Amino acid sequence: MKKLFALLFALAIFGAACGSGSSSDDSASSDDSVATDDSAASDDSAASDDSAASDDSAASDDSAAAAMPIEMWIAFTDDARLNFTKDRAAEFNAAHPEYEVIVTGFDSYETVFEQTLLAIEDGSPPEIIHFFEAATQEALDATDSSGDPVFKSVTEAVAGRTEILGEPVVLDDVVSAATKYYTIDGSLYSMPWNTSSTTMFNNMDILTAAGITEPPTTWQGVEDACAAILALPDAPDNCITWPNHGWFFEQALGQMGQDLANNDNGRSGRATEVILNSDAAIDYVQWWSDLEDSGDYVYTGTQRDWDGTAAAFNSQNAAMLVYSSSDTTVITESGAENGFEVKTSYMPYNQDQAYVGNLIGGATLWMANGLSTEEEDGALAFMNFFSNPENAALWHQVTGYIPITNAASDVLEAEGWFEANPNSAVATAQLNDAADTPASTGALMGNFVAIRGVVTAAIEDILVNDVDVKTRMDSAQVEAQRLLDDYNELYG
Repeated sequence: MKKLFALLFALAIFGAACGSGSSSDDSASSDDSVATDDSAASDDSAASDDSAASDDSAASDDSAAAAMPIEMWIAFTDDARLNFTKDRAAEFNAAHPEYEVIVTGFDSYETVFEQTLLAIEDGSPPEIIHFFEAATQEALDATDSSGDPVFKSVTEAVAGRTEILGEPVVLDDVVSAATKYYTIDGSLYSMPWNTSSTTMFNNMDILTAAGITEPPTTWQGVEDACAAILALPDAPDNCITWPNHGWFFEQALGQMGQDLANNDNGRSGRATEVILNSDAAIDYVQWWSDLEDSGDYVYTGTQRDWDGTAAAFNSQNAAMLVYSSSDTTVITESGAENGFEVKTSYMPYNQDQAYVGNLIGGATLWMANGLSTEEEDGALAFMNFFSNPENAALWHQVTGYIPITNAASDVLEAEGWFEANPNSAVATAQLNDAADTPASTGALMGNFVAIRGVVTAAIEDILVNDVDVKTRMDSAQVEAQRLLDDYNELYG
């Protein structure tokens, strides 16, 4: 129970650091933009423990009465992603009438996490839970009142089987970048689902008018491009933007091969030291600050402002947008609707350092521990069905998240998807180009969400109040280390 309360405390710290209403995104993972306004039905909110909707099942009243319920809680409430998930659940239920997968959407990863911990305390957690990558250490550490792990390793549960309830197991075909991040001690504890990276969206009409034929690839290239763009007679208001979110800071460190935490980014042992004030960290934040001072970068004034930055690009008030690849489809389509060509490219890197690699963002599906054999097999069968080649390919097409399995990419290649939609191939190519290092794999540490909040707050202070970068990152380092120490004290 001590560890359960510790995780609730971690959530409270995050709320205090970031503010409950400070952003409209899924709010701690980058890539997970935009839990939308009124698109979800009221029963898909986190308002109560009874938020699962009975009409989420495709089974008839008679069959539903006899079916074993499999609750799935996800951090999406927008129509596209929530309805995609409900539709797949309905298909699974029709094929397996002995089960009823019930999908409930929550407005953020934090809400799912918090509600799951409360459900654990009550002894009634959902069978499948959607957690973002920054919560991985907390999920691994979570125990119930008896001291048992809250979640069971998916690798352990699959136990070498190639199919479950007739559904082929796809776990061994998950793409390398996601497998590397979520594999701990040789085991994939969760089933990777929505996975992305940071890419740059470019308004090629504006770039071409400025004499730029290809998107810039480096920091210096961005500066040069901005000089040409802002010199246009009908220049946009701004050259470039991206959300102030700690995930972009982490991406830049990965590009430069700099770990965010000790012990190989928490991979060879539990992270006990966070590193926010390395030379690489200072270089990136200083470049960001200089870009804002020059007028090339525009800060919307709101932390984690996925909506505002995307709006600046979509309205052609910014020529370039560094963003999550998870919205590749919608941003590309929005450009076409607004009369300009969007071209996606890699996130620009520091030309003075060898490029190492970009990280993933996104989330995975965790399975509750202590399920009956029937419940466990139902949950596992659905998770593998959910990411079978056809479903994983469709999910990529609907959103922009990368195809999560190699077989899904093969399906898309065979139907000519990438040839017709080259923007959709960029995030996968960028992740495939990353070196196999702890820095480019990404960090694993406790209180990661709150530490991200510390980084975001420090960068806002630098951008808005023009404080010295090194001084402010040094103070952020002290605050973040305290958060990590407090967390680790509870697991000593």
